[in-house]
Amino acid sequence: MPVPVLALLAVAAPGAALAQSPAASAPTAQQQIENARIEYAQVLRAEPVYQTLRATSMVERCEATTPVTADSQRRGFARVVGAVKDVLRSDDEKVEEVDRSAGGDCRMVPVEREFRRPIAYDVDYVYKGVKYRSRLPYDPGNRLRVRVSVTPIVEPR
Repeated sequence: MPVPVLALLAVAAPGAALAQSPAASAPTAQQQIENARIEYAQVLRAEPVYQTLRATSMVERCEATTPVTADSQRRGFARVVGAVKDVLRSDDEKVEEVDRSAGGDCRMVPVEREFRRPIAYDVDYVYKGVKYRSRLPYDPGNRLRVRVSVTPIVEPR
C-alpha cells in the first residue's frame, strides 16, 4: 500500500528542522532563580516635586479717564486714615476700574498665571537601619514596599 507523500513529510519535517539548527541541539544554560522577596521600609519624608506651568492671557482693563477719589465722602478720623492710605498706595492702584459703558480708557493687558502641580515625590526611607532616597510617581504614605534581592558575585577563576 503506498504511503501518502504529505504524511511522510509531516513525520520527517520536525526531525529535519532540528538537525539543521545547531542552536536547538546545543545544551541550554540553566537559568538561576533569583532570590528576591518583598518587605517594607519606613518612610521618613516624602517631598513633592512640582512642575511649574506659566500661561499668559489677554484681559481688557478699563480705567476712568480722571482719577476718582472719595475724599469728599470722608469725615474726621476716616479722612486722616484715608489720606495715609493714599500716600502709601502705588500710583497704579489710584486709578479705579470702570465699565466700558462709563466712558473709561480701555486697553488689552497681558495677565500671567502660574500653576504648580506635583509630578513626583522625593522619598527618604529606612530599611534595616540604612537610609535610602528614591523618586517615586506617588506619595507612599508611612511605609514603602521594597524588593530585596541577594545575588552572589561569581568571580572568574
